[in-house]
Amino acid sequence: MQQPVGEQLAGMTAELCKTADSTFQLEALLRPDLQDLEEYTPIVPTEVLSQKLGIPAGSLIKLDANENPYGPSPQVRQALATGDHYHIYPDPDHTLLREAIQSYVGLDRAHILCGNGSDELLDLVMRLFIRPGDAVINCPPTFGMYAFDAGIHGARVVEVPRRGDFTLDVAGVEALFDGQPGGERPKLLFVASPNNPDGGIISGHDLQRLLRLPLVVVVDEAYAEFSGESAAHLVPEHPNLIVLRTFSKWAGLAGLRVGYGLFPLQVIKHLWKIKQPYNVNVAAQVAVLASLADVGYLRANVERIVAERERLYASLQAVQYLRPYPSRSNFVLCRVMGREARELKQALERQGILVRYYRQPGLRDCIRISVGRPEQNRALLAALRDFA
Repeated sequence: MQQPVGEQLAGMTAELCKTADSTFQLEALLRPDLQDLEEYTPIVPTEVLSQKLGIPAGSLIKLDANENPYGPSPQVRQALATGDHYHIYPDPDHTLLREAIQSYVGLDRAHILCGNGSDELLDLVMRLFIRPGDAVINCPPTFGMYAFDAGIHGARVVEVPRRGDFTLDVAGVEALFDGQPGGERPKLLFVASPNNPDGGIISGHDLQRLLRLPLVVVVDEAYAEFSGESAAHLVPEHPNLIVLRTFSKWAGLAGLRVGYGLFPLQVIKHLWKIKQPYNVNVAAQVAVLASLADVGYLRANVERIVAERERLYASLQAVQYLRPYPSRSNFVLCRVMGREARELKQALERQGILVRYYRQPGLRDCIRISVGRPEQNRALLAALRDFA
């Protein structure tokens, strides 16, 4: 009896796959420099940790990702609920968004480009400037995405470690250009201000020194609203200064992923060429417009977080095995003394209190605590005292 055509085709496909498997080597096609790239370690989602710990998600105290504990403006929730254009592609030029941001930052919208979080803008800047083998300056300990994105783009990461107090070693950065031929000099320098994980800011004097160097300085101001300091107004004056901002922290929109950059006109015209056309979704644009229409409410929450940060910092100083660092952001970094920081993080986790622990050099004995609501911070402090 003749075999059905479908079965014949299935058999032929299986034989072809066997032949292909014996000759096809995926590794030979992959970029060699990416095969051993270390993954970025993100925060474990609340619902996953809830299952792991056996604690209801609503009972977890989440102080591990620098999120805004007060969430977005109530106007955001209303605007998202009544929005009726979710079936239409978003505006690729972010016209209304850039107009609103222009009013917020006081910089002409010609300098503004929006992204799917400021992480996308970091990637776009790398795409614009970096070819494999080009050098990028990283100043650890700092935000891990700079080195991660550099690795993806095949860049050489030149590290100029921060000092023991986490301040920038500006002289160390300047020394990289002494006697270096133009073609071998680093192209990009990333500076977080406030810096993550310690919360310190770069001084105006240090920034001016860096801007005198023959490279592009990218100042990541994800937490600027909590510090009251910004370099945004300097962008039109300096062709080598880029400032990145986000709505994730101060506006409570981390889950909607929307950020923006302030770019020199000579730079932004090229970024428009390589940006994905519909990179900021409709819901995110609706949420940002509603947020910027309710800035007073959000700024009041920022003030509450800043005041709570100072109370938390003072209370952490009284915990005998912790050494907290002064912060201008919405988190406090603590050095753990006389015990393992990782074990402290796990002990808090078992009680449903989530803080950040790092495996990186210079931070293995540290935990970072996001500023929560007063009741959340009280629960954290009570647990820390119990461990004394």
